[in-house]
Amino acid sequence: MTTPPHPALADGPVYLDYNATTPVDPRVLAAMLPHLTAHFGNPSSGHAYGAEPRRALAAARARVAALVGARPDEIVFTGSGSEANLLALRGAVLAAGRPRPRVITQATEHPAVLESCDALRRWYGARITVLPVDGDGLVDPAALAAALTDDTVLVSVMAANNETGALQPVPELAAVAHERGALFHCDAAQAAGKIPLEVRSLGVDLLTLVGHKMYAPKGVAALFVREGVALEPVVHGGAQERGLRAGTENVALAVALGAAADLCAREAADGLPARTEALRDRLHRRLADALPGRVRLHGPARRLPNTLNIAVGGVGGQELLAAAPGIAASTGSACHSGVRTPSPVLTAMGLSAGDALEAVRLSLGRWTTETEVELAAAALVTAATG
Repeated sequence: MTTPPHPALADGPVYLDYNATTPVDPRVLAAMLPHLTAHFGNPSSGHAYGAEPRRALAAARARVAALVGARPDEIVFTGSGSEANLLALRGAVLAAGRPRPRVITQATEHPAVLESCDALRRWYGARITVLPVDGDGLVDPAALAAALTDDTVLVSVMAANNETGALQPVPELAAVAHERGALFHCDAAQAAGKIPLEVRSLGVDLLTLVGHKMYAPKGVAALFVREGVALEPVVHGGAQERGLRAGTENVALAVALGAAADLCAREAADGLPARTEALRDRLHRRLADALPGRVRLHGPARRLPNTLNIAVGGVGGQELLAAAPGIAASTGSACHSGVRTPSPVLTAMGLSAGDALEAVRLSLGRWTTETEVELAAAALVTAATG
């Protein structure tokens, strides 16, 4: 499948921050625009103006479901991945109806999960267990088995880490959780559209997908809710989205997510993930060859095909990127009032604060080319040796 050039990337720096957000694919934009103009009706309306929005919403739901092997009626549209995670976590905890339910997650989860867990602890008295990870950022299924108790209602472990791309052993973890009667939620924001995901094979009960990580606009996401799983709604009111998220549906954004899911499925069949992985590894080789002994890789070999988290010894990550303005990428560290804080993901993997502050995340995507990889490698080598 031929991917047309993206106009937003034509004159800017080489974009290597696809894990932060993706450009909206022009084909996705074209699919959603009619639902901001001609097809303005409420999909719940019984008259002619509601017919096309209703049809489009159903088609979008089917496309999203197809990407992960779900049934259309198992897909709930939300306004963000964070909201989808909240619906999964809070929804499962409250629906369980237990006085002090236990939730288990792990140390390198996205803040949308970790902060939701903390809120459940404060608001509802939930007991939260945060499992450690190994040097590759992975959870040991045996550690999960040891942490499970009869009052555990939910386990939440992401599919792929947003900083390192590490792929968690989700099927094994889900099977362990189910042995003790706990539900399993998986935040697949980074994985959806990049690697094959099939909810039955994964064994998950709940799975989060996010539009702006897969070339749809910001402000739309979805939660797979396996048939038979009871959740407390995140928004009360009407019967939209199986009664789990009341409010008139944003048909345009749902259509955008459906179109994005369809494009990702077609690209996967066309071999794009393998081509992206080859470009990622080429970038890594160029840097390692030009900076012998200085380039460290963070994360396992089995990771997202587009993600390269590295450090160049002796150079802070922020300083490296500042010296390479021709590249748009990110570090895992944060800066508050001039004080830099190392990535919690990398420190949880055992890196020292100093080593973690040297990290940069280079994430490739649909429009990354061989030429851009060569330009990025040259710019980073110059920045590291200048």
